[in-house]
Amino acid sequence: MADHIANPESEGPAGGWGSLKSIARISGETLPTPGAIDTLGHQNKPRGVMCVSCAWPKPANYHPFEFCENGAKATLWDLTTSRCTPQFWNDHTVAQLRQWKDHDLEMTGRLTHPLRYDAATDRYVAVTWEEAFAAIGAALQKLEPDSAVFYSSGHAGLEAAYLYALFARAYGTNNLPQSSNMCHETTSVGLNKVIGSPVGTIVWEDLEKADAFFFFGQNPGSNSPRFLHPLQEAKKRGASIVTFNPVIEQGLVSFVNPQNPLDMMAGHETAISDAYLQVRAGGDIAAILGLCKTVVEADDAAVLSGSRRVLDVDFIAQHTTGIERFIECVRETAWEDIERESGLTQDALREAGDIYIRCERVIGVYGMGLTQHAQGALNIAMLVNLLLLRGNIGREGAGCCPVRGHSNVQGQRTVGVAEKTDLIPMDKLKELYDFDPPTKDGVTIVDAVKGLMAGEIKATICLGGNLLRAVPDQAAMETSWEKQDLTVMVSTKLNRSHLFPGKQAYILPCLSRLEIDEQATGRQAVTTEDSFSHISGSLGKRKPASDQLRSELATIAGMAKATLAANPKLRWDEWAGDYSLVRDLIEKTYPDDFKGYNDRMFEPGGFYRGNDAHERIWNTEPGKAVFTTPHRLNALAFEPAEGRFTLVTLRSNDQFNTTIYGYSDRFRGIEGTRDVVLMCEADIAALGLSVGQTVRLVSDFGDGQHRELAGLSVVAHQLPRGTIGAYYPECNVLNAIDHHDQLSKTPASKGIPVRISA
Repeated sequence: MADHIANPESEGPAGGWGSLKSIARISGETLPTPGAIDTLGHQNKPRGVMCVSCAWPKPANYHPFEFCENGAKATLWDLTTSRCTPQFWNDHTVAQLRQWKDHDLEMTGRLTHPLRYDAATDRYVAVTWEEAFAAIGAALQKLEPDSAVFYSSGHAGLEAAYLYALFARAYGTNNLPQSSNMCHETTSVGLNKVIGSPVGTIVWEDLEKADAFFFFGQNPGSNSPRFLHPLQEAKKRGASIVTFNPVIEQGLVSFVNPQNPLDMMAGHETAISDAYLQVRAGGDIAAILGLCKTVVEADDAAVLSGSRRVLDVDFIAQHTTGIERFIECVRETAWEDIERESGLTQDALREAGDIYIRCERVIGVYGMGLTQHAQGALNIAMLVNLLLLRGNIGREGAGCCPVRGHSNVQGQRTVGVAEKTDLIPMDKLKELYDFDPPTKDGVTIVDAVKGLMAGEIKATICLGGNLLRAVPDQAAMETSWEKQDLTVMVSTKLNRSHLFPGKQAYILPCLSRLEIDEQATGRQAVTTEDSFSHISGSLGKRKPASDQLRSELATIAGMAKATLAANPKLRWDEWAGDYSLVRDLIEKTYPDDFKGYNDRMFEPGGFYRGNDAHERIWNTEPGKAVFTTPHRLNALAFEPAEGRFTLVTLRSNDQFNTTIYGYSDRFRGIEGTRDVVLMCEADIAALGLSVGQTVRLVSDFGDGQHRELAGLSVVAHQLPRGTIGAYYPECNVLNAIDHHDQLSKTPASKGIPVRISA
């Protein structure tokens, strides 16, 4: 039960005074502009600014302060008073900056001017926008379109994302990989295969009606802290929460609501998880099969006794296919095999399964702990199997809830930032813009990295992000990146990707979403899509960090005009001057999703673009939801071997993706460093190591390539035997580019085979 769950490494519950102290520390370090607090007061509210951090939904009935620790840190980080001006480069070369840490690079402050790399001095120098656009356009014109990649992080709004995708296709390529390729592409592909929806099926009201939440590999305490509010409310009304995760994450152990003065003063904690099962890394398939086996055995007993069925037989008959083969697999799989692969006992799984059976409405929540595996799509299919057994998709208080990491990563896919042509209404684009869109599928991130290493990719345009730091095989990627003819980074701050410039390289500084965006027709708003498929308008409130900054739309339009032949239907200047025109185009391109777009964008909670699976309409090949029979019991790409460990990459509560806010991971009791490897005490003893000893991790992927990460200090942590943890993105040097989900090519960052040496 919840009171028996403990996280001995944590300094205290999620939220509470620890959260406020952490925000105060970041405020003291970044010295934000005076209006930062006012911005936080308007964050995630109608006609306010939508958070630049995660994609957690914005409730229609919002709190007085509708932001969390991570959202506040992201806001303060963007609104720093520090500036990285062209004068910075008088004292620093690119080669010197390669020795800097990620945190220190971003602490230089907001970029203020467009920059061009000067190879003779190994420095960036100021350049005018017109010069930058002309040079970028000339370079792209010399290349075959499919040798260029147009990458996007999840930050840019829907309007910029739509124009970016249009620019790439008018140029002649579908090479539009996106940050979801590295996290939730497994959802987009795997979930779509079994229920016909590439996104989650629930809406906000379902959170308020659920009887239980089953969490798999998702950490709300660090990655989506606003989720803790509805979880706390769920606990108060008697709902159950069951968690499967190799790591004890404090947000799923206990929470103190920072917006409740009584809780804060009394230190009153809400215990979150009723059962917390530390599944072995890669063991979720077996664990979920154990839950399903509990359900099926209970149903078999009900049939024998003539009692009420446990399975939702009417739903299964009407809405699903593949049940017979799956049930046969469940019955034939031995409990000893389930225990061996999951690392969990039959009793623990039966207890969790009994909770599932008792609850009428269940939401299955998951994150990258399921998606970033070699069999990530099978992980997701197994969770769907569990939900389908009792009709827990497509009804109130129940459904599938993947939690997206970046603020508009889902929305960018919705409006065309996608490499797969079957996701794009090409006929609409041809009709609207009078050109023939390319018909060949573009590259994923994995394909792009391999193309770079092979010398086939000659140019990369990055709309936000820190791609070089985020991808696997980081060391090889850095060597390949700088061999390109052209690299362009649209950025707000300096990061490691800027430090490996191509033969021609440009940094184009852009407005933050938090800043006032004034264009030809007046002040502009942008829109984003959250994890529940709701669209919300966002209005910047603060003065731009520099009068040289341009919006993402203006930057895209400038590059497009300089690159493409004149086309009267591609009205870049008009679109950059009035974003409502772009929203009209999005509505024309995707009329079912964006009906009444401009009129609805400021609805409280956002407007719902709909989801067929939510209505039990299954856009799958058989026209029904699909039960998947597993062909294996773990999600790893390798077998157990003496001395081989499974590395799970972790994020600190003091970071967001590749942005490192500081070195305080209070939930794990780690302060002042990120150079650690977390191991259970039994594994430390078995290897003859000691806490605090310095070790190196060496890849054991088996492709003949040497990959290692040295200088890590051993930290004792409560983990399953054979599972170890270390921080992302530092661990990306250990992950092979060919180690990815078989269906989606999402890197398998939660199951990296490594060996440990002193």
